[in-house]
Amino acid sequence: MHTPSRISVFLLWGAFLALSLYFLPACSRSKSEVRPQAAPVPVTVGTVVRKSMPLEVKTIGNVEAYASVSVKARVGGELKQVHFREGQEVKKGDLLFTIDPRPYEAALKECQAKLARDQALWKKAQEDVRRYAQLIKNDLISREQHDQVVANAQALGATVQADEAAVENARLQLGYCYISSPITGRTGSLLIHQGNLIKADDEKNPIVIIHQIQPIYVSFAVPEKHLPEIKAAMAREALPVKAVIAGEESRPVQGTLTFVDNRVDPATGTIRLKGTFKNDEKRLWPGQFVEVALGLGSQPEALVVPGRAVQTGQGEQFVFVVRPDHTVEYRSVAVERIMEGEAVIKSGLTAGEQVVTEGHLRLVPGARVEIKAGTESPKPAS
Repeated sequence: MHTPSRISVFLLWGAFLALSLYFLPACSRSKSEVRPQAAPVPVTVGTVVRKSMPLEVKTIGNVEAYASVSVKARVGGELKQVHFREGQEVKKGDLLFTIDPRPYEAALKECQAKLARDQALWKKAQEDVRRYAQLIKNDLISREQHDQVVANAQALGATVQADEAAVENARLQLGYCYISSPITGRTGSLLIHQGNLIKADDEKNPIVIIHQIQPIYVSFAVPEKHLPEIKAAMAREALPVKAVIAGEESRPVQGTLTFVDNRVDPATGTIRLKGTFKNDEKRLWPGQFVEVALGLGSQPEALVVPGRAVQTGQGEQFVFVVRPDHTVEYRSVAVERIMEGEAVIKSGLTAGEQVVTEGHLRLVPGARVEIKAGTESPKPAS
């Protein structure tokens, strides 16, 4: 039979074992839930700065020849000779075509012969006038006879003038057999080949088309809302125009705005403009499509960050701002425009702040970062 003291000892040991079994798993869980602190995320950063930024209107433009000429024959005949190759550069005055000149040479000789005959008759008539003038003084002929001789001489004089005009016209017709380039430019495809008969002044069938490409135009349209600022900028200075060719984005072609149309197209709400380019390297070609940037001056004290800092997600644009304790803050921003790798910020940042430019994928708000070498800032204003 157990005594009360022995029963108490057994009860105390039982309670101790039960409490040990209860708290031991909890201690194990708390130890397993302690995790090591995450390593900092390596990033590169850029600095928010204020500087002057160009103001531009961007659109798509079409390259147009500075001048285009459809070369046509002014006389008919056989095309005897072509003096250039298709696609060749020609200068103003270069001989392009020869039309068979023989019929026109014969016509010129015929006109010259008629002129010589009539000049001889006119000379004889003038001598008759002088002779008859002496005879009438001596009353040896009637006034009617004298007047008839004078009239005959005057008629022959008019005939000689007509013959001279005919000779000049025949000489012109012969000259038209030799067709020269009216402009300096580049020839297109030959539309009528050697040996074919050509009609005079054939409006529908030019022989070749020549395009002048130095200088050259780029034609483009901008929304009418930009017209007031374009006119204001033009009043201050000549406006620069850049043409960017596909595949050559790093080498824009520089030109100047030279034409603003005198009306807004009511169907599209746009106005047509043209820029003129020297095209020294002949990189612009008629019919080509290019990206156009029309310069309208500059925006002073614009808030600028490297364009790579701006990210897009959940319908908004944002950046990660690096705080002094090397943690990042998610910050929504309003971007006015991005040009040449730089973003102009309308709101959301202040000058001097640092923003992440590389390493965004591993970032969450509050994450610690380690700034790598290669920190960048927007380029200084030129």
